[in-house]
Amino acid sequence: MTTPTPAFLPFCLYWLRLGLTSFGGPAGQIAMMQSELVDRRRWIDQTRFLHALNFCMLLPGPEAQQLATYVGWRLHGVRGGLVAGVLFLLPGALVLFALSWLAAAHGDTGMVGAVFDGIKPAVVAIVLAAVWRMGRRTLKGPAAVALAAAAFLGLFAFGLPFPLVIGIAALTGGIAAWSGRHWFAHPHPADSAILPEAAPRPGRLAALALLFALLWAVPVGTVLALFGTEPWGGVAALFTKAAFVTFGGAYAVLPYIAQQAVEIQGWLSPREMVDGLALAETTPGPLILVTQYVGFFAGWNHPGALTPLQAGLLGAALTTYVTFLPCFLFIFAGAPYVERLIHNRMAAGALAAIAAAVVGVILNLGVYLGVAVLLPDGGAGGWSGTLWAWAVMAAALAALVRWNAAIHWVVLAAAAAGLVRAFAATIL
Repeated sequence: MTTPTPAFLPFCLYWLRLGLTSFGGPAGQIAMMQSELVDRRRWIDQTRFLHALNFCMLLPGPEAQQLATYVGWRLHGVRGGLVAGVLFLLPGALVLFALSWLAAAHGDTGMVGAVFDGIKPAVVAIVLAAVWRMGRRTLKGPAAVALAAAAFLGLFAFGLPFPLVIGIAALTGGIAAWSGRHWFAHPHPADSAILPEAAPRPGRLAALALLFALLWAVPVGTVLALFGTEPWGGVAALFTKAAFVTFGGAYAVLPYIAQQAVEIQGWLSPREMVDGLALAETTPGPLILVTQYVGFFAGWNHPGALTPLQAGLLGAALTTYVTFLPCFLFIFAGAPYVERLIHNRMAAGALAAIAAAVVGVILNLGVYLGVAVLLPDGGAGGWSGTLWAWAVMAAALAALVRWNAAIHWVVLAAAAAGLVRAFAATIL
């Protein structure tokens, strides 16, 4: 039994508080929403909450932020969806902007550099722990294991584009489910307690698509007209494309972003890319905000006629805008069809196959980061620094996998270890 729709001011204050405290990744963020929205406040019933979550897991993008947008839409329409979705990510975006400036302006000096030296091995451990946990939950049969291995080899050995790997996985799972072979998952059973949503008016999807095309084209076109195409055209194109293929969370799409931003565009170095992931792990909000860090460095390192700080701010704002705009499109376009979509056999098979492939994709990210952090040329201080990095990585991995420690505490402990090591080096 749900309570009446909350007044708009308490509704807004709740999402702001969640945005300020939403550490712990999507699992923790969804658990916080479950506790408050379903159990305590009763703004939405359990069945609709779970159906909304299943729907958001079908979509590219951060499922926790999209779940917040969906709940906001159900409670207060479009304005509620916008408020919930924006307030969920805004505090983390502001904090990460400040940290991005700190890394760009002072990342190679003193205490800041020592903190990063401690955090980087912990980030490798975080990614490996994600592979372990997601693999245990997802790889339930030989077909799923084979698909994960194929995804890893496609990226690592053959250099296939990330969108192509995800597309092949979705096609494989969809065709298998259509033919009656549930190699990856079964569709969600229908729930008689929830009636299907009424069909929206004809032309609604076309009107939404046109509106969002304009909302993308006008700001991006203005930036390109005022400040030129380099690097802004590449920033808008890369992160718009990434927004449409971010199945499986930020860990899945990061190797693709890193390849484009580091190796092809040269916006930042591999070391700076690892630093960005480390910072994003310590801030509230969705981890995909790491893209904002990449956009900041694209501007900072290629400012053109702007100052580095101005260009960094522009790059961060442009990246965040084009990354999250599609998230709102997906929710506002698909929300009226939730009950139909989550019971679709082909959709369930495609999503489960993507989840299996993402295990291999995240393993590829772990290898990419490991090369930058744990090999002799990637560690500070020669072989002693490399051995120390391996030790921090192993300790962080044990804390995450064996003792289920919260990620932000592991990152903070690794940062403290980096400071202790730097202090010891100064007195010995």
